Amino acid sequence: MPKLDLRNISGREGSNYPAPFAERAAGRIKQALGVAGGLKDFGVNLTQLPPGAWSSQRHWHSEEDEFVYVISGELTLITNVGEQLLRAGDCAAFPKNTPDGHHMINRSHERAIYLDIGTRSANDVCNYPDIDLHADGDDYTHKNGQPYPR
Repeated sequence: MPKLDLRNISGREGSNYPAPFAERAAGRIKQALGVAGGLKDFGVNLTQLPPGAWSSQRHWHSEEDEFVYVISGELTLITNVGEQLLRAGDCAAFPKNTPDGHHMINRSHERAIYLDIGTRSANDVCNYPDIDLHADGDDYTHKNGQPYPR
């Protein structure tokens, strides 16, 4: 089963962020290619980002490396150092345990498509520098540890 048929891999729309943080990524569609191919050590997502949508809230991971490669369209990458434009053929890397929050916003008028590749770690903690959000695995809490309602 090495070849995957993208037409048979369902897409997940939006994010699993708690309210009100989910609305920025509401139009995002991710196809979990790595899961469909049976990969266990790292994830590969084919992601579509419509105009105006965010890839995620700005974040960084304690135990997971991330890499993005833009296939089509144009995205604005936002990190601690500012903004950079990413176009088709551009890529960016985010090493684990580097406290440089990042995300992308589609400020263009066209849909953007990119690959999002990252390691999977059961011990990962995700930090969100701009908002009152903290993630330990799939559990979202306020920074003081109080859980968000599910």
